[in-house]
Amino acid sequence: MKVMIRRSAAGVLSAYVAKKDLEEPIVSHEKPELWGGTVTLGNDWVLALPEMPEGTHLPITVEARRLSGD
Repeated sequence: MKVMIRRSAAGVLSAYVAKKDLEEPIVSHEKPELWGGTVTLGNDWVLALPEMPEGTHLPITVEARRLSGD
């Protein structure tokens, strides 16, 4: 699914899923650099993010895979 990842002015990461009209904060991430690991959203969804080059700028839309969550 297409997911837009962005960082607010306050430094909070969030994910927006257009198909579901869903925007949730990213409450934890597996890797410090974010890419190539999993992230957990505020609604308990776990998404696998693709590998991206170091220094990738936000906001960005990526193809993520939902691993769990209703």
